[in-house]
This record gives sequence, C-alpha cells and structure tokens, in this order.
Amino acid sequence: MNKVEIIEKAYQLAKEQYAALGVDTDAALEKLNEVIISLHCWQTDDVGGFEKPDAELGCGGIQVTGNYPGKASTIQEMRQDLDKVLSLLPGKQRLNLHAIYGEFGGKLIDRDQIEPEHFQGWIDWAKERGMGLDFNPTCFSHPKADDGFTLSSKNEEIRKFWVEHVKKCRAIAAEMGKQLGVPCVDNIWIPDGSKDVPVDRNGHRELLKKSLDEIFETEYPREYLKDSVESKLFGIGAESMTVGSHDFYLGYAVKNNKLICLDTGHFHPTEQVGDKISSCLLFVDEVLLHISRPVRWDSDHVTTLNEEIQLIASEIIRNDFLSRLNIGLDFFDGSINRIGAYVTGTRAVQQAFLIALLEPTGMLKGFEERGKNFERLAFMELLKSKPFGAVWDYYCLKNNVPVGEDYIAEIQQYEVDVLSHRQ
Repeated sequence: MNKVEIIEKAYQLAKEQYAALGVDTDAALEKLNEVIISLHCWQTDDVGGFEKPDAELGCGGIQVTGNYPGKASTIQEMRQDLDKVLSLLPGKQRLNLHAIYGEFGGKLIDRDQIEPEHFQGWIDWAKERGMGLDFNPTCFSHPKADDGFTLSSKNEEIRKFWVEHVKKCRAIAAEMGKQLGVPCVDNIWIPDGSKDVPVDRNGHRELLKKSLDEIFETEYPREYLKDSVESKLFGIGAESMTVGSHDFYLGYAVKNNKLICLDTGHFHPTEQVGDKISSCLLFVDEVLLHISRPVRWDSDHVTTLNEEIQLIASEIIRNDFLSRLNIGLDFFDGSINRIGAYVTGTRAVQQAFLIALLEPTGMLKGFEERGKNFERLAFMELLKSKPFGAVWDYYCLKNNVPVGEDYIAEIQQYEVDVLSHRQ
C-alpha cells in the first residue's frame, strides 16, 4: 500500500473504534472545521513591528529570547512566511495584528495618528485569502511607556496619548471587520504596573477605568468590532503590582459587556484557564483566548498538546461554547525556526480540539450523573490510548496539507531556500 492508502485504512480502523463508543469521526472532522485559530503576526519577527527601523522590544515584562536566523525584517517577508505557515495548516485561520505592523511608507507615524489606510494592505491581503483579521493596540516599546504606565498614567498628557491610540485602534479594527465581512476582535492589553510595592494601587486603577470609559464612548456595530480586555499577572519590571489585573478586567467586562481575554500565561502557574471558561461565560457573551505555554511564568513558549490545552478544548466542546469563543495564539520564540514554531503550536491546539470532539461526552456525563465515577474515570483513561492520530492524519490528508512528520521537511527546505538568505 502507498502512504495515502495506509492513512485511509488507518482512519477506517480508527473510525470503527470510535463508533463503538458512539462517536462519529466524520462529524467530528466537520466540526473541527469550525475551530478557527487567529495566528499572532508577532511570532514572525519577535514583536519588532515596522513602525521604525531596528525597533527594540521594551516595557511591560515582554521578552523574546533567541536570535535564530531568518527573522522577517519587512512586511513582504512577513507575508511570505505567513503564507508558508498557512500552506502547512489544515482548516481555516485568521491573522492577529498589532498596531506596530502597519505600512507607514517609511514615515514615523506616532501611535495616536495611525489610520485605517496604514492597514489597508493587510485588509487586502486577508481578503485575497478569505481570512478575518484581529487587532491590538501596542502600548509598549514607546518612549511614552518608559515609566511603566500608559492608560493608568498619572501624567495626563501621557494618559491622553494612549487613550487616543486605543481609540484609533478601535476605528481601524472596525474598518477591518466592515471590509472583510467578519467581526474583528480588538484586544486591549497594557503593561502598566509597579516593580516595587506601591502605595496608591487604587489611584492607577481609577485612571485605567476612566481611560477605558473614554475609549469605549464611540460605539461600533457588533458585526464589525468586538472589544476585548486582557489581564496580566505580572511581568519583569511589574512584579509587585499589575494595574490591569484579572479581577479588574473581569469586573469591567461583566459591567460593560466586553469580551474578557483569558491568556494561558497570565495566571498563577497552579491556575487552570480551562476551569475559568464556564464561569466567565455565565456573565459575559464571549471570551477571547490567548493560548501559549507558560513555563513557571508568562514565558510564552510554543504551544504543545498538554493537559492545560486539552482542558480548554474539552470545556469548549463539552458545553457547545465554540460559537462564543474567539481562539488566538500568543507565543514568541526566537530561539527556533519561527515557521516551525507557528505550525507546531497551531497543530497542537487543533489536535486538542479534535481529541475533545472525539470524546463520547454523553456517555461520560451519564456516568457522572449516576454517580458511576469509576466508570467515568476508566473510560476517560481508555480514551487516551484511542487512535486519534489516525483521525488527525486523515484530516490533514483531506485538507491537502503535509501529514505526520512531512511538514518538518517542508519547513527545513523553506529555511534552505528562503530564510537562510536573509540578513
């Protein structure tokens, strides 16, 4: 048998095993097409952006390690890399942009002056590929963020500067959603915090609330724009207090009907983001996920198929929450091939959702409701050895993307042909 025949036969055998548990693998793969992941553009260039040449990442505990050869240094190189990534992924994706990734024509456009025209190229690029876009204000790596405070700054000139920047970003995001015909999620994250123990936490939080209220004064149609707010636990230089804590933003999101962003790296290592989803969705309409792999803190390692990601996927699928979740990635690793990081991380998240879709949830829930906890545990353990990999390979085959380890060779060849020639 050739490779295609082996994959198809393996799928048929897996299909029979799952059918014995009452799971329709064909239906699971159809549902997997609804899992649309927003790829974070900043993995291509280590969060540098194209606002000015030789920009350096700074402020707010954000740090990219490594200097692997082949980093994108122009928007053209970035789009080339993204197209390569998309060619290696099954299913459908979106693209998530930060405000520093506009096309500014070599001019220094300060962040309170950016306009939709600076992102029209990205809108056209996405439209050609049938993709949606998401957007983010960039409240870091700027002289007006050097003291560690932006929207919560007690310097009124600085605070108003960042308020205007975020207002501009919402207008750009709404235009993206309008032109592309799918809502754009505009997610607000700020680095504001204190390295040492502050006295006036409340003062900064009052200012942050005031800034957000001013930012959201202008309303946009929901079919164009979804507003999201994102917390952080701490960062380098903000170890003692983060103004935009989870408590702050969850309260704000609930009161003002905004999306709450749950970033897997922005909580204490013992907290599980998957456990927060059902609680949040009782009080807000939608949730935004930023998925990475924290190691001891918000270190944003490349996502792998681990228990945390599987819990997130399971909670979403078990409760039919998919239409209320906006799923994005947020890792940046400059120590390995960046295209390889994208593809490996995205496939891991897709595989987690496939595993969740292949679960006989009704049967397991029935055990639980009847107090048959041994049976529930036993079947959940048995599921771990079921051949989900054969179903995944078949999904890749049907989507005309490399199956199994084949994508590794494609990325290695791209490094030889393209990345190795970049300075």
